[in-house]
Amino acid sequence: MVCGGKMTTVFLEQREREQCPECGWIFYPHLKVGAGALIERNGAVLLVRRAIEPWKGMWYLPAGYVEADETPKAAAERETREETGLIIKARNLQDVYYFEDDPRGNGLLILFSAEICGGVLSCTAEASACSYFLPAELPAEIAGQAHQRALADWVDRKKHGL
Repeated sequence: MVCGGKMTTVFLEQREREQCPECGWIFYPHLKVGAGALIERNGAVLLVRRAIEPWKGMWYLPAGYVEADETPKAAAERETREETGLIIKARNLQDVYYFEDDPRGNGLLILFSAEICGGVLSCTAEASACSYFLPAELPAEIAGQAHQRALADWVDRKKHGL
């Protein structure tokens, strides 16, 4: 594709891959990388309701894609500010979650625990609502596999006093 040649499917490195027969360039698909924040207050977790597609109207942890010039922690802090108005400090890595159900592509969600340092919790163009939920009160409409698994892990830790 570097030279503009038509890509063909070849078996290379024990996988089917797209390769240009003209220049030899190989297309290696990559996962999207997202970062998010697990923000707790009084035993409840902060969730955001999406105001835009995909998953408009569903709840998720403040998160978004990592840009090429930022670290995952910086992305979690930026996305949280953009979606909730809160200024946070991303702290400890909670876990990394693989997802394959996002219409924009498969990827990884890198989730950090976070503490609020400033700002005011408010809705933005990306969020129609922001609210804290106790483990027994989580909404059923959670956006995406990664957020579903992350929240299930959070509930499990709460049950075990962690």
